[in-house]
This record gives sequence, structure tokens and C-alpha cells, in this order.
Amino acid sequence: MLAENGCGFVSPNPMVGAVVVKNNRIIGQGWHTKYGSPHAEREALANCSEDPRGADIYVTLEPCCHYGKQPPCTLALIDAGIKRVFIGSADPNPLVAGKGVQILRQHGIEVVENVLRDKCDRLNEIFFHYITTKRPFAAFKYAMTADGKTAAYTGKSQWITDIKAREHVHYLRKKYSAIMIGSGTAKADDPLLNCRIEGGRNPLRIVCDTGLTLSTQSKLVRTASDIPLLIATCCTDTEKHKQYIEKGCKIEVINKKDGCVDLYQLMTRLGEMNIDSVLIEGGGTLNWSALNAGIVNKVYCYIAPKLLGGSSAKTPVEGMGFPSPGDAVMLKTQSIRTIGNDILIESEAAGNVYRNN
Repeated sequence: MLAENGCGFVSPNPMVGAVVVKNNRIIGQGWHTKYGSPHAEREALANCSEDPRGADIYVTLEPCCHYGKQPPCTLALIDAGIKRVFIGSADPNPLVAGKGVQILRQHGIEVVENVLRDKCDRLNEIFFHYITTKRPFAAFKYAMTADGKTAAYTGKSQWITDIKAREHVHYLRKKYSAIMIGSGTAKADDPLLNCRIEGGRNPLRIVCDTGLTLSTQSKLVRTASDIPLLIATCCTDTEKHKQYIEKGCKIEVINKKDGCVDLYQLMTRLGEMNIDSVLIEGGGTLNWSALNAGIVNKVYCYIAPKLLGGSSAKTPVEGMGFPSPGDAVMLKTQSIRTIGNDILIESEAAGNVYRNN
């Protein structure tokens, strides 16, 4: 899909693609390339090989009808003399929300809605969540063996999955605006949390560090001037903050809940910073906290064809857990596919909405 070419570069805007068709021939196509740049419809019209007057345009999302960083796409379609507009998804943005379709019809343009809507809706699940809630779309990912272990009983976890699955994680780091881990993972793994694929984009890195104990010699802190690092902490000692701020870190003081950073409040703050999505790559403790707080919208589960065993070996979600199967977070499977020798299951965390807040 053309729209996916904008993945990682257009947020907090949606990914949109457009194709102009005249006399059963594609005469122009385009996509929203980056935040602040012309939208897909204007890109497609600008790339037309001939006059688009009387042509059809296929677009993944309802054309915008308001002035923002760019003028309305509805105006561009009207001025270009487009005859018909085929739309995939409706735009839930209150500034659009059906008004784009209405304006086009008022100007005599035929509009066909809901073309491949399920596929188009899924393409912009992040945008739809963020624009309607003002909080980031949150997903967590984990890799486990076929018997549900994320590490051996010794604590060793490199590597559960093979290289193809690990490469896919870097695609997710490109897609999501921020990546979040807990202080335990930061100390145990000393990760860099960058995006290591060609044409990638580094996400904002977030560490939930209740007591502000992250080493100033960690890779995360030492690279904070090059790749943004936000430390969410309950520590209010401004003198302690200084040693991190001097190295380029941003400190965000968050209330404590159940002995840890209040993830509900953190997500609200991130939304106010225009962070539309967060990929949680923490361990079982942070995964449990995220589920219990009700902030998880999606789960990426990588399963390796291995058996580790061990009653004390770590599992993807730890913490107290829910008291009965009826209290569990229900997952709605969106896709199952193989990546190399491993399996990736993508699921929607149905109904996991801000518990206990």
C-alpha cells in the first residue's frame, strides 16, 4: 500500500495513499511523505502525467476539509475537476468526520465510501486511537519459546528468536513514536533502543525509573544528546535530576501508583507532547503494570520453536496477575504469520481500557 511509505515519518498524522485513474489508466499517485508536507491527494495530483479533470481518485482516508499545516485536500480535488472519489476509511478527526465527504458531494463529485475499509482502518489504528482519545496507542511486544519462556532459568535470553524476527522489531521501532522500557530492563541489558534498519527513524526512548537509579554511564544516558531520552520518575529531587539533564535527558516527574510510575498519568503526559504511539519493550514487570493500568491496545507475540522449561524461568507477563480467567485481558487475533523460523501473532487487546483509574 502506498500509504505505508509514510510509516514512521508522518505521525501524529495518519498514513494516506492516493491513486488517480483516468480511462482505466493510473495517471498519478502519491502518499503523505512526512509530517507537515503535502497530503497524499495533492501529491498524487501533482504527479499526474496528464490533466486529471474528469478522473477518479482512490484514497485510503477521507480527504481533509480544514486548514492546518496544509490547505484542504477537498479544495484540491474540486479545483482539479475530479469526477469521483473512492474512500477507504472515514476520518474520526472532529475537524473532518464526514465533512470532507459532504463538501465533495455538494460540489457535484460522486463519493464512494468504505472501499477495503477493514484494511484501511487497520493501517491507521494508531491515528484513530490518538485523535479520539488524545493518548498514545500503546503496544507491547515480547519473544517467547513454545513453552512460554522469555528467558532460561539462568536469566539468559539472547536469543529466543532468530534474526528475521529481530529485524522486524526494528520495523516496529520505526513505526512507533516512542519505545518504553522499565529500569530493570535498562540495567540488565544496557540497551541502546535505536532503529537499525535502512531508512529508519529513531523513536523517543522512555525509561520508567521510579527511584531514578539509571546509571549515567548507561548507553541510554550517554547517547541522550543524539537520540532523545525521557526518564519518567517519581523522584522529585531536582539536584538528582541535574546529572541527567546535563547529559541531554528529559526528566518527567510522574505520580507513584502501586509503588511504580503511574502509567495512566504518563500516557496522558505523552499525549500532550504529541506522542501518538508507544511500543513497550520491557520485561514481565512492566508488561503486567501496563496491562493492569489498562493502557495496552495491541500485543505482538513472537513465538520461537524452542522449549526451555524451568519453573523459575521468566514469562512475558509477571506481577500479581488477574485473579481468574474471567478477569483476563481478552485478545482478538488480527494476524498470524511466520517470520523466518518464528511465528508472529498480532492481537488487539480488546477492552483493556484504563483499569483502576
